[in-house]
Parts: sequence; C-alpha cells; structure tokens
Amino acid sequence: MQKIILVTGANGQLGSEIKEMSKNYSEFNFIFSDFDTLDITDEKAVVDFFTNTKPNYVINCAAYTAVDKAESDIDKAIFINDTGLFNLNHASVINNAKLINVSTDYVFDGTANKPYTEDHPTNPVTIYGKTKLMGENHLIGNNNALTIRTSWLYSSFGNNFVKTILRLAHTNPELNVVNDQQGTPCYARDLADAIMHIIDNCEKEITKFTPGIYHYSNLGVCTWFDFAKEILRLKNIDTPIKPCSSDFFKQAAKRPTYSVLDKSKIISTYKLEIPNWEDSLSKCLTLLN
Repeated sequence: MQKIILVTGANGQLGSEIKEMSKNYSEFNFIFSDFDTLDITDEKAVVDFFTNTKPNYVINCAAYTAVDKAESDIDKAIFINDTGLFNLNHASVINNAKLINVSTDYVFDGTANKPYTEDHPTNPVTIYGKTKLMGENHLIGNNNALTIRTSWLYSSFGNNFVKTILRLAHTNPELNVVNDQQGTPCYARDLADAIMHIIDNCEKEITKFTPGIYHYSNLGVCTWFDFAKEILRLKNIDTPIKPCSSDFFKQAAKRPTYSVLDKSKIISTYKLEIPNWEDSLSKCLTLLN
C-alpha cells in the first residue's frame, strides 16, 4: 500500500521543488496543499484534513517568511509560524504521522564565530525568528517529528536573492551588496532531495527515523557580496558590484552577522552527501534566463 506524503506550503520555493521531485517517487502518494486548500492556522480544518487524507508523512513548508514585514505584522506571523505548527503537530500525533518541519537560522542571534550546532543556545532577535522558534518548540517530545533548520534559501521558483540580483543587474548601472554578513546559501532543490532521501531511506530501513533538530544548507561559507558576485560571474553579467555594510540598507528586522550552520549531525544520521554552494548555484542558474 502506498505511503501518503502531505506537503504544506506547496506553492513556495521548497514545496515547488518537492512537487517537481515527486515525479521520481512513484511509490509514494503525494498530497500538495497551500492556504487555499488547507489553512494550517485552523485547528479543526487541519484535524479534519488529516482524518480524510490519512498522511504517513507531513512535510511542513508553510511559513510566514517576510522577515521585515513580520516586525509589524506580528499576529499573522505568530498565527502561521506558531499556531500553525501546534495544529500540524497535534494532528500528526493523533494520526501517528511523521512530521518534518522546516525552520530557520534566525532562531539564533547571529553573533557566533563558528558554525552553529543544533544544541547551540537559541536567541532570536526578530519576530520572524521568535515565531519560528515558537513553532519548533511544539515538536519537542514528539518522537515522530524532526525540524530541519536552513538558511539563505533560493530556487528557480518564487522570489529570492538569486532572482533579485539577476533582475537588478539588468536594470541598474551598479549594485551594492553587503559583505559583513556570513552564511551559506541553500538551493531548495538540494533540501528537497535531502528530505525525500530521509523519508525514502527510512521506508527502506536503510536509516532510522530519528527525531530532533537538524541543520541543512549547502557546504562552504560566503558573504552576500560573494554570493552575488558568483551569480553574475556564472551568468557572464558585467554589471559593477560594490561591497557595502549592512547599515547601507535600512531594514526593519536585524540580519544575522553570522549564520553558518553545522551540518555534521544530519550527514551522519541520515547518510547524506551535501553539495558545495557554488556547484548548486551553477545548477540553479541553468534554469534561469
């Protein structure tokens, strides 16, 4: 009998990548939902949806991710990132479904000087980070749930830094990009592949579904300036690009100075191979004009 995988937030970057990847996993029955078919902030709607569809796995890609807007749109951010996770976790427990939740590096304050491990103390300084951590906390104690924190997500789908740089490079005489924030980009397709790898290998009993918190992004370290420079180089765009400080841009939410994630736990637990960020960027750019 086919195992059922429910994907929430299916129209976002990660959900769209899983949708593309699902074609390679005919042994699973995928259900893709977004706010128009499943409002995760409505507890009864979530419980009813689970009762009707009976998912074996739930991949939560739904989130309020407008980092700056969240500073003033607090109630909505809490509703989606906190209440939504409570509802999904509750329904997952009732239905004995395994829940994979996607979270963020913003649960940290960004002041570290070495890669963040999963047990590093959290200290979010933005509403976005605080609400995502609130959501994470609902999964504590659920032995059928795991959280994967990621950073600097981009894809050929949706809106993201890569697409913004390409657009601005064609409409501006020069670009200014911050060089005082360090992190690692994550190609959403690689994260989608990692999630499906975890589910598939657990079903084949190659690895065991091990609950807890994990970190995932591509390998390597760069600044946003380095990232932008590589985007332009790979696309042979000669628009001048200048490094600048974070103060150059007035933003409502504080950005982490350092958000490199230590991936050793997810690599060893689930036998993953993670590509370097430059290699993955090159693959993504072949899909973009």
